[in-house]
Amino acid sequence: MKAAIVPQAGRAPVYGDLIEPAPVAGESRIAVTAVALSPVVKARASGTHYSSSGGFPIGVGIDGVGRLDDGSRVYFFLPRAPYGSMAEKVVVPSSHCTIVPDGLDDITAAAIAIPGMSSWVALKERANFTAGETVLVNGATGTSGRLAVQVAKYLGAKKVIATGRQAATLESIKPLGADDTILLNENRDAMEKAFKEQFSGGVDVVLDYLWGESAESLLIAESRAGTDAPIRFIQIGTASGANITLSGAILRSTAIELKGSGLGSVPINRIVRGIEGLFHAAVAGRFQMATKAIPLSKSNGFGRAILMHKSWPRWRPSLLTEHSRSGDSRNRWSG
Repeated sequence: MKAAIVPQAGRAPVYGDLIEPAPVAGESRIAVTAVALSPVVKARASGTHYSSSGGFPIGVGIDGVGRLDDGSRVYFFLPRAPYGSMAEKVVVPSSHCTIVPDGLDDITAAAIAIPGMSSWVALKERANFTAGETVLVNGATGTSGRLAVQVAKYLGAKKVIATGRQAATLESIKPLGADDTILLNENRDAMEKAFKEQFSGGVDVVLDYLWGESAESLLIAESRAGTDAPIRFIQIGTASGANITLSGAILRSTAIELKGSGLGSVPINRIVRGIEGLFHAAVAGRFQMATKAIPLSKSNGFGRAILMHKSWPRWRPSLLTEHSRSGDSRNRWSG
């Protein structure tokens, strides 16, 4: 069968052939129709993600949408290693599958799962969010951040505050549910002042997709806001840097709960159940997300996208899909 394969560390993926896997007890075979090319997929393919096994060769992709042998349309997560989801067929633990609702097409389901799950699981599993609370999304202009604004509003957030580096892009998030916006700029004092004003007015949950300098400023501003209300700071992504400098006094002097959310901090079965909830919310809430369709056979051209990390902040979601004129559906690769 055809698949996208990374032959060895540091190499770009190639469009090649693999022996089709056979399911064993507890597994399901899936004919793949759509797969997401998300930042976590790129990092795992390059061997830099914390959940990477480090072994090569490996298949590309960690999730997708397809059909079971009985024709059921399902979303699947983490195929049996070393196979990836960017292949014609995969086998997956049956517990890692969930039915895709009728109101969601294959492309949207594959594209929205991982970025949407990042905020859905963070709010539901890590922050213990309840309706009526205020949520600040740090890094709301990326794919995951834009969905986080919509997810928070759908779950009943009283107020959603969005941060980002592009003023025009921040304005475009307001129709999605952002009540206030904060422009991240090089003037750290101004940034901390804007954060402090929001914390003084009451913030319950921070969803952080950036880490780096803006996260430092958020934590400092919270400690100086003079509020006694506990804040749950949920660390999700590191688009602005893998490390920060954090004074121990900030944690001792404030009622802040600092947690991470991702593979490892949440059991896989709960991630899959979270994605199931996200799918139904995406239909009911009419979540918006842009996608671009590209054939799996063009996977050779995505080597730079996977290996050049500095280009990731400018990456936009795309979906690999191929339709014949007669209407049959072939492999789709989404990202």
